[in-house]
Amino acid sequence: MMSEITADGKLTLKKGSSSKILMKYMDPATEILLHETRASFDAIMVGANTIRIDNSFLTVRLVQGKSPIRVIPSSMADIPPDANVLSPGTPTIIAVSERAPADRVNAIRARGAEVVCAGRDHVHLPTLMKILRNGHGVKKLMIEGGPTLNWHMLHHRLVDEIRLIHLPFIVGGADTPSLVGGMHIESEEEMIRLVLKNHYLCGSNLVTEYDVVYRSGGEKDVSRTGP
Repeated sequence: MMSEITADGKLTLKKGSSSKILMKYMDPATEILLHETRASFDAIMVGANTIRIDNSFLTVRLVQGKSPIRVIPSSMADIPPDANVLSPGTPTIIAVSERAPADRVNAIRARGAEVVCAGRDHVHLPTLMKILRNGHGVKKLMIEGGPTLNWHMLHHRLVDEIRLIHLPFIVGGADTPSLVGGMHIESEEEMIRLVLKNHYLCGSNLVTEYDVVYRSGGEKDVSRTGP
């Protein structure tokens, strides 16, 4: 998982605003790091809501390298048919549920993207990971998700490492999206622990890297939830 966050852990200026606003304040060297990281992965994943708000291309542009497969979980196939992520030139996989309307699925396929079904009512992320690995050879997946996708990936124990680009700003706001959203935990026993393994300045931005350490037992049942 890789994300840029403010000093108070926010991803955007306010609920519903694009993360691209804050990304403008990343040091050029950190922007290069972001694209180098994309080029080193087999696939990159963001949630459908991030696509609706940011309309990102999710390609490698600032460095030499191959763009990773773009993966978008969208249970109801409700991403805009003119979204930049459906642009030609880079393979794109849209993961949907069995409930996704056929007309939306067909509209996505008409843009050239592959549509895979990975759940009955919602996209089941562990199932999607198996599809990506077994059907598309994806061994390394980069997550640039918003708070909902980040939460589901962490609570399904599908995140091994987290890299954060720290921006020297405070945004505030009780409902401003932060790195991880989702359900509230009930006690400190449910906290997901991180082990700092590296930290450095990239240009003027602090970058921290963590290993994710999951506790054995006590995991909530999130098998029926997904983006």
